[in-house]
Amino acid sequence: MALVHSTTIRNGLADYVVNAIDAGAGANGRLEFQTSGDVEVATVTFSATAFGAASTGTATANAITADSSATGGVVAKFVIYDEPTTGGNTILSGTVTATGGGGDIELSSTTIAPGDSVAIDSLTYSASA
Repeated sequence: MALVHSTTIRNGLADYVVNAIDAGAGANGRLEFQTSGDVEVATVTFSATAFGAASTGTATANAITADSSATGGVVAKFVIYDEPTTGGNTILSGTVTATGGGGDIELSSTTIAPGDSVAIDSLTYSASA
């Protein structure tokens, strides 16, 4: 039998993770897209309150500020930090693929040119059932 969490526990887990993004001394957290070699490609910044409260184990991000001038490169992964600039604690990380590729985050294209604007239209975090 698979491990199953109640909705209340899933909400608590999701809220714990996304609230950690807001805990850094620099207020807003950031999501940094990186190459497979850990080089920053683009960075977007969360609102002061990064996510709303979880419902059925899923929290939805509030507005995210786009990176209007990306460094550029081929995105392979992401890291979310609790600080808006260099430094901060890693809250979570995962894979990035093009749409339909099955990554933790899917982008319309993983190839970002220098100077491109990179925006996230929607982002959710879900605690496993």
